[in-house]
Amino acid sequence: MTRENLATASQRLEAAADAADDGPSAQRLRDLADQLDTLAERERGPDHGRLARIENALNDVRESVGADATAEIDAAHDAAVAFRETVEGV
Repeated sequence: MTRENLATASQRLEAAADAADDGPSAQRLRDLADQLDTLAERERGPDHGRLARIENALNDVRESVGADATAEIDAAHDAAVAFRETVEGV
């Protein structure tokens, strides 16, 4: 069962990694993209805590990349938040 917003966030982070000026930041973005892709395909969806950790990681890495990558990170963040709004709980 694919979660479209998480898949979109993953794709945007791949684009951000391609646009990133900093090698370690690009790798971190790729790792986050892989995590979101896995979460999009799992039968059981992620909880608020997992999504919050990903959002925090996006905020951290956002500070170390250029403008093109930042725009993609922002779009990925928006997609993750849109999914998180559908998760029950907190």
